[in-house]
Parts: sequence; C-alpha cells; structure tokens
Amino acid sequence: MKIGETLEKELIHLGLLDKTREIYLELGLDAAISYIKSSYHLLSKVYHPDVNPRNAHKAKQVQQRLNHVSQLMKQVRESEFEQILRKGLPKKQHKKTRILIVEDEFGLQETLRDVFLMEGYDVRVAVDGDEGLQVFQKFNPDLIFTDVVMPKLNGLDMIKEIRKTDPTIKVIYVSGFWGIKRLKRQLDEEMLRYQYRYLTKPFKISAMLEMVADYLDDRMGIDITV
Repeated sequence: MKIGETLEKELIHLGLLDKTREIYLELGLDAAISYIKSSYHLLSKVYHPDVNPRNAHKAKQVQQRLNHVSQLMKQVRESEFEQILRKGLPKKQHKKTRILIVEDEFGLQETLRDVFLMEGYDVRVAVDGDEGLQVFQKFNPDLIFTDVVMPKLNGLDMIKEIRKTDPTIKVIYVSGFWGIKRLKRQLDEEMLRYQYRYLTKPFKISAMLEMVADYLDDRMGIDITV
C-alpha cells in the first residue's frame, strides 16, 4: 500500500481527515499540515498510556496509530498529501464574488443588494464612507460599488484609504450630482489613473450588471453608455 493511501486510512480511523479537508479548503495546505501536527501533539498527550491506567491497552493502540501518522507525514510528499485532501472535495469549488455596496440612499441600497444577491454575488451594504471602511476590513470584497457624495466620508476619500490596504481593489463609482467641481475633478483623476468605472444616476440595472460582469472579468474598455 502506498504511503498516501496508508496515511489516508490512518487519518480516517483517527477522525482527523474531514476536519483537515475543511481547513485545507478554507486556509490552504500549510494550515492543513499544521492542524495534523498540532492534533498529533495534543492527542499523544490525551492517549498516553501513563495517564490512562484503566484503559492502557486502548490508549497504547491509539498512541501507536498517532506515531504511525507522524512517521507517514514525514515521508509523504506535500503534493501527495494535497491529493488526499482534494479527493474528498467536490471537483469544482465555486467561491462567490464579494461586492460591497456603499450608498446612503436607502431605497437604492435595497435595490442594489437584492439585484446582486439574485445574480449570485455575496453582498454587504454600508450607509456611508466611514461604515464602508469598517465593512471593507471584515468583508474583503472583490468589488466596491460606491456613491461619490455621501455624509461623513465621501466615496473618493473612502477609496483613497482602502487603496492603502488593497491598491488593486476594483471600484465602480455612482453619482447623480456633479455640482461639486472639486469632487468632479478628483473623480476624473481617479478614472484616468486607476481605470475605475462609473455610472451616472439614474441607470439601467441591465447596464449596471453588464458593467460589473465585464469589470470583474477584466475586459477592456471603461465607457458604457447607460
């Protein structure tokens, strides 16, 4: 029996394989290996025959299996161990694209959220730039869909702060008010420098969804007529 097959059998017997696969899916191979090593050290103490005098035989059996797992982990190649973990997972893992909506207009918040949810995106909503910064840190979105003119912190200043953490963040600005020349000038500079997209209120939902899909797919062209 190959090392990988033997290791898989031992991990199943010890009840460690499912959790290891879960950690691998969420955090990657290094975290999964770390979990196995940590579990070995913990269970070795729990099942040590000296601390289980009434069940010394059973404790010794488990201890032997744990030692066997430790030896197998030293012998197995990382690529082979990863194959063990991937074998129990669906062939395709579809991770939802995350969109953060930052909009102070309540009705539009609800509409955008519902539309994006129906399209299969993972969505969070913030009511102003300050809250947008807080949600960004926890949510780590793939795209920020934000109004420009908002109370407390406008969209442009919010994105400026976010770029310090994620300089490659994708942004779609939305605005229906262009009376503030300073903001309009800043927006033009942002569009030119970072290739962000924008929509002018009111806009068609179909055009918005097309823009989002194109942008996330990194297709060329920044102007979409709405």
